[in-house]
Amino acid sequence: MTKAAALPASIDETQRMLAEVGYVADRALSTVVFLALKLGRPLLLEGEAGVGKTEIAKALSAALERRLIRLQCYEGLDAASAVYEWNFPAQMVAIRTAEAVGTEDREALTEELFSSRFLIERPLLQAMRPQPGGAPVLLIDELDRTDEPFEAFLLEALSDFQVTIPELGTIKAETPPIVILTSNRTREIHDALKRRCLYHWVDYPDFERELQILRARAPEAQEELSRQVVAFIQTLRTEDLFKKPGVAETIDWAKALVALDVVALSPQVISDTLGTILKYQDDIARIQGSEAQRLLDEAKRKLEPA
Repeated sequence: MTKAAALPASIDETQRMLAEVGYVADRALSTVVFLALKLGRPLLLEGEAGVGKTEIAKALSAALERRLIRLQCYEGLDAASAVYEWNFPAQMVAIRTAEAVGTEDREALTEELFSSRFLIERPLLQAMRPQPGGAPVLLIDELDRTDEPFEAFLLEALSDFQVTIPELGTIKAETPPIVILTSNRTREIHDALKRRCLYHWVDYPDFERELQILRARAPEAQEELSRQVVAFIQTLRTEDLFKKPGVAETIDWAKALVALDVVALSPQVISDTLGTILKYQDDIARIQGSEAQRLLDEAKRKLEPA
């Protein structure tokens, strides 16, 4: 088995480690990530969509050279779907094969049908298994999409880092995974689960940090264009929009502008590419035309020397 990459020994080292894989974290976020790794505690990250919560798990996976296992949450997700299921078609083939050859040992057949050979492992069970390179990074993404019964199950699973399969028994992680949970806060996560985790609110970055992020994730964009993009996005977030653009949209927009050979923002360019940063028609309609000019003028004033 490949030797596990060493965990960072300090907050500064954590910050540098994330920066090396393109994630620009502030001091507060670097601190809570360091503590989660040091103490072996799950980390719950809340914040608006697109601010980089999911990317933290991806960055940790890359920096620590660990496998990333992602459980994408959705309404109606239950414990069985998150842990395992039986390969029913393969079981039916095995039953028909046994009938064809005249197998009479029903007990042995049943034991074979519910063995690991026919088990399909889902993310939570995969995360309990030993992995090359050390314990994996388990990303439980958008937990707020699930319901309270699943939260209760998850609380138990993360308390002991074990899951139970009735036909096979309890499977416990030899080394607990590095657990990152994210929530867009469409509903409140139960206090019991929050207490089990370290917590951090991931906010929109300030101008300088968002510019750093853009330099790291879209280095092909010219400096002046990057500054204009960040200034415009930061100005746009002060508007009363149904969905404010996140950092992910900032990066997407810069890359789209580069693809269009744009070197500077203009009202026409902004209107033509609003679908890259705004995802609701009411928001797009509001920013078209004179509003785009007003916001651009305001953004450019922010870039003027004091």
